[in-house]
Amino acid sequence: MSNNFRVFHMANRLKIFNIVGARPNLVKIAPLMCEMGKHVSIQPILLHTGQHYDERLSDVFFRQMGIPTPDFNLEVGSGSHAWQTAEILKRIEPLLVENKPDLVLVVGDVNSTLAASLASVKLGIPVAHVEAGLRSFDRTMPEEINRVLTDALADHLFVTEEDAIGNLLKEGRPRNRIHLIGNVMIDALHQFLSLAQKSNIGSELGLLNGNGFVPFAVLTLHRPSNVDSMQTLEKLLSAIDAVAEELPVIFPVHPRTESRLKDASVKHHPRLRLIPPVGYLDFLCLLDRSSLVLTDSGGIQEETTALGVPCLTLRENTERPITVTEGTNQLVGQDPLKIVTAAREILAGKPKGGRVPQLWDGHAAERIVKILLREASSGTLTLNQLRTNNEEIIEEYYNRQRLHSALGYRSPEEFERKAEWQTES
Repeated sequence: MSNNFRVFHMANRLKIFNIVGARPNLVKIAPLMCEMGKHVSIQPILLHTGQHYDERLSDVFFRQMGIPTPDFNLEVGSGSHAWQTAEILKRIEPLLVENKPDLVLVVGDVNSTLAASLASVKLGIPVAHVEAGLRSFDRTMPEEINRVLTDALADHLFVTEEDAIGNLLKEGRPRNRIHLIGNVMIDALHQFLSLAQKSNIGSELGLLNGNGFVPFAVLTLHRPSNVDSMQTLEKLLSAIDAVAEELPVIFPVHPRTESRLKDASVKHHPRLRLIPPVGYLDFLCLLDRSSLVLTDSGGIQEETTALGVPCLTLRENTERPITVTEGTNQLVGQDPLKIVTAAREILAGKPKGGRVPQLWDGHAAERIVKILLREASSGTLTLNQLRTNNEEIIEEYYNRQRLHSALGYRSPEEFERKAEWQTES
């Protein structure tokens, strides 16, 4: 980046746009919003893209985690990757132009992450990416594309593990922009675990006896590679049925997976219990009390490692290798025999050992905010002159749009075409 920075005066509040759009974003943004709220020098602004519009997957997390009501909601909803990304770009740009944040902070790897980053850098607004550098090296995953592109755009890269630093350096990112800070998802886990342990979900699902929780497993499935092909989905469910012979398997069904199951009328073992999506506290309780978790989710690999719960990941790769090398996670792919064999070993009392990785201690958000304040104070968190000029050009364009709209034209271009026609006449 250029060293020609516009000086940032800490007498002004640091205006940070925090972007969320999907359930994993909400869990990660909660500790950050909480920490920013402790500093009078920061003005945290929350923008929800509406990428996950299902009330069960979004609004409930705001209520349970005490996340403030979003200052802005783009209400984008579902659509193809291209449509959703483009729609977020269209809707977020005017808000960025009007509000002029000093920084846009994005988390994770969903379409909202990439779209907000792209809109911001084109307006000259610095971007901070939390969970940078994670790589599955599988470009068939939409999330992998989002990760790589977001990291190429971001000015400040906050990573959860050492491997992520190496990935970013190989991609040419400067070392002084990369910060190992821990894991904000584990911050949330530390903050809410004691409350989650008081959840009534065990009683509601009949998982309690006189001695507490009975042994049970938890299943989540939502990756397109696992649920879009009925052949693959049926193969996975056949393995889960075999696990259900050993103990109940609780399956909170993602809306994407629910529609696939309805379309195919797939039969399953009676102890594989399909339930609607649950809130964060209820789900954290289930993870904490379970004997085994089977998942294709990245975040759950991290949560189970932090909780010390055995996890079988139903994928051939992971962007979170530290959960395998240091944590409780095992990659078992889509092979039913491998899945069932690993599950039976765990249930026989032979789980893979693991430990909690470095800095996964509940203080990642504190470290991020401390770094941002330090960067702002030193002047490196500000817009350079080239970006400032670009912002002024964009703002002028929107002023022209508003003017010509008031005059009854659909766009400045329509006004100019009519003016040219009248001149030629």
